Amino acid sequence: MVNDLQNLGDLLARESPALMARWRQQVRELPSARHLDIPTLNDHVPQLVQELTVALRSKSEQTISEALKETSPHAHGLQRLQEAFDIEEVVAEYNILRGCVHDLADDNGLSLQGRPFHIINRVLDHAIGLALQTYATQRALEVQRRREEYLSFVAHDLRTPLNAIALAGRVLERQLPEATGDTTKMLKALRRNVQHIEKLVGKVLEENVNLQTERGIALERRELDLWSLVEALIHDLHPVAGTDSTRLINDVPDDLVVYADAGLLRRIFQNLIGNAIKFTPRGEISIGARELSAAGAVECWTTDNGAGIAKDRLEKIFKKGETDSEAAGGVGLGLAIVKTFTEAHGGAVTVESEEGVGSTFRFSLPNKASH
Repeated sequence: MVNDLQNLGDLLARESPALMARWRQQVRELPSARHLDIPTLNDHVPQLVQELTVALRSKSEQTISEALKETSPHAHGLQRLQEAFDIEEVVAEYNILRGCVHDLADDNGLSLQGRPFHIINRVLDHAIGLALQTYATQRALEVQRRREEYLSFVAHDLRTPLNAIALAGRVLERQLPEATGDTTKMLKALRRNVQHIEKLVGKVLEENVNLQTERGIALERRELDLWSLVEALIHDLHPVAGTDSTRLINDVPDDLVVYADAGLLRRIFQNLIGNAIKFTPRGEISIGARELSAAGAVECWTTDNGAGIAKDRLEKIFKKGETDSEAAGGVGLGLAIVKTFTEAHGGAVTVESEEGVGSTFRFSLPNKASH
């Protein structure tokens, strides 16, 4: 039996290139494998064959376990997910390898009964288990991430029309001070329902920020025309600000380019401008930016001449749980989101404010070379 194991191990070592060629020929019949070049298709399989060779040449079960410790099917499972393999195809390519090993042994008159059979199955089944575990876990995480991202974007997009509805309700209440009967009931119902939806949206956003903070935020940076991004935001937020009571001014240089994640940067500005609108019912809100150095780092800001923030609250406003959008003067979760997303870019956010005068929020975006 020991000679059978040694002979089979020697055969695999000697005929490994031919074994891999036979395996590749059969695996290429899988739909997802047809377009792959040889290095990508091989991935960790030659190493797995080598580990199988070591396991066959060993004389103890303990050595088999030690050989398996160095396997890399975890990475293989991730790669196959990226290459759009079905989970059945991942299992199939390992079983094809199992069949190729059996065919190689038969061609050379070696028996795979008993312990050789046990070792081959143990090595390959272990590899299949690890690859599938990583494949399935990563795919589940991707589905969950996309669902959370979509829900977060929907929640943020709801805030603009929701604020417009709330503003319209307040305008109607002021214009119809003596309204009675059904009109009064409808306005109160409108206000209650808007507040209820605002709370639900806030909970969704808070949970999403908590998850992103725990897992780390994956950025998709690219070069962006900042003036265009801000101009589009002003257009979207104009109904919320009102046509006459609050002016939104784009002071960003029209040739300024930043290197950032477009979605997160938009949400940073959206929260800062939305917060400024809330505390500047009549006045001006200016959005600006400038290059900090020739290297391309950028500083952005929003400035308003609204109610301002008390000094004893300035150090707390970026902390989650320290602010309450329902309380008088509260700024809600928006500034915690601003801090989280700015720091994810490698920047920092600060605030300068004086009660009755207004507030200026500044945040920095590092240059492309620093990433």
